[in-house]
Amino acid sequence: MASRRDFLKRALAGSAAVAGAATCTDASARGNAQISPDAVGLLFDSTLCIGCKACVAACKDANGLPLDYATPIEAAWDVPVDTTAKTFNVIKAYVDGSGMHKDQVQDGYAFMKSSCLHCVDPSCVSACPVSAMTKDPVTGIVGYDPDACIGCRYCVAACPFGIPKYDYDSPTGKIGKCELCRHRLPEGKYAACAEVCPTGATLFGKVSELKAEAKRRLALTPGAETTWPRGNLTTGDQPSWNGPAPVYVQHIYGEKEVGGTQMLKLAAVPFDKLGHRPLPERSFSSQSETLQHTLYGGLVLPLAVLGAMTWVAKRNVKHDDEGGDHD
Repeated sequence: MASRRDFLKRALAGSAAVAGAATCTDASARGNAQISPDAVGLLFDSTLCIGCKACVAACKDANGLPLDYATPIEAAWDVPVDTTAKTFNVIKAYVDGSGMHKDQVQDGYAFMKSSCLHCVDPSCVSACPVSAMTKDPVTGIVGYDPDACIGCRYCVAACPFGIPKYDYDSPTGKIGKCELCRHRLPEGKYAACAEVCPTGATLFGKVSELKAEAKRRLALTPGAETTWPRGNLTTGDQPSWNGPAPVYVQHIYGEKEVGGTQMLKLAAVPFDKLGHRPLPERSFSSQSETLQHTLYGGLVLPLAVLGAMTWVAKRNVKHDDEGGDHD
């Protein structure tokens, strides 16, 4: 009975400790990370994309990526169906029925760019145990260091967009993803996908300016003549062109999803049909880190588990003076 009472006392004490930790949630909880005022990113406008895939080829060239065969049968063609460790950017198509009308849900088609969205509060960075995934404090670009990577693939599991991909063909194992051509920035260049886009469907620039441009477009009257910038929105390095405004879905994908992303998207077809599921506004990394800090802050949970294990171990050990045989 005494042992049972001791166990109940310890259990109650452990519950009180966990409850005490829970009351500290507000103190240890953190909100979404804030974006840098100088953060750079992309604005992708599905209505302007013509599916030429010039951005896919430019990305390959700028990053020195090899050909990526979808199946052995298509070994003569570089036609990946999704991003891989060898393909950082792809253009996917939505098609319904006859697929005769661009940017329409019924009997229509639309294009969507798939690449790293460079989250403001990235789950991949939070999950990486060795800081192989990092976020630049100024540009906000989520970069990858293969020399630091241990191949655990936590980043692959953590990303809500399924972007980081593990290279199973590599003898050491490594991750492949878009890094927004950060190696080109010191040269005064920018993301190759935006540089080559003939219609301005992919724009590079400061996120604050890209967001303002996205909101301008959503406010346009459908059919009204407007100006479409190309290349680098911040520097205006390429000539713009004029054309009619489409009927947009009134939503900027990436403005608030999981704390916001530095790649923003516009479309005339609902985003769930373009491969983008609805996501909460709070980042997953802020939720997981809050939980970790609550449970492990002050070693409350490990000590509680250790205490329980110690009690179980002692209960199952017979002392020499409790009826054991003596030599």
